[in-house]
Amino acid sequence: MPGCFKRTLFALASLISFASFILILVAMGTPKWMTGKILCKTGADLVNATDPELVKFIGEIYYGLFRGGKVRQCGLGGRRSKFTIFPHMVKKLNTGLHMMIIMFLCVAIFFSLVSFGFCILNAIKVPYRAITGPAGLCLWNFLAGGFIVLSVTSFMAAVKLHRLTERIANFQENVFQFIILEEEFEDCFWLCVAGATAHAINLLLVAISGINFPKIKTKTEEANVTAEDIMY
Repeated sequence: MPGCFKRTLFALASLISFASFILILVAMGTPKWMTGKILCKTGADLVNATDPELVKFIGEIYYGLFRGGKVRQCGLGGRRSKFTIFPHMVKKLNTGLHMMIIMFLCVAIFFSLVSFGFCILNAIKVPYRAITGPAGLCLWNFLAGGFIVLSVTSFMAAVKLHRLTERIANFQENVFQFIILEEEFEDCFWLCVAGATAHAINLLLVAISGINFPKIKTKTEEANVTAEDIMY
């Protein structure tokens, strides 16, 4: 049976692992990974719009891993539309990279649950096998955090290097062409970053649990018995 201090650390680590699991699920299911402003270049060029008039041609876009939406502003007022990444739009994107992002997050979810289970096991008893003990916890948390980092890095590469926002904005636009004025990573993206941070905190907690703190011992004074004490 582990000590009270270690039980507390492992219980806290299990809560953090479960929180990371929830964060990843919420991030995957919410269409707010990226937001941006899009300019209807075709409409602006048709009327030779100057700076004050360009506001009428600037719309908005947001999207996640599976769906999103945009507001088209081409001089005739805003027109809202929603779209899904699967099954049609993904063919126009970098399919391999997009599937890798989803796969990395799914693997991270699995290892987060494994970490959660083994944290509870270590809080209840001392495992006999190293893979289920603190060494195993370090491995599971490292893998979970590592796959989250890979997914976040892959998404950033898709946005910055493969012009993901521009491809989505111009999907099935046969008449108008849109260019990206600005784009910003949103809350769901940062939820994944928070999930990776949670597993880094777990690694720290497991490391602390392996430290053997010195126990405070109270010294009892030994009585010096002399011959005179015996006589009395």
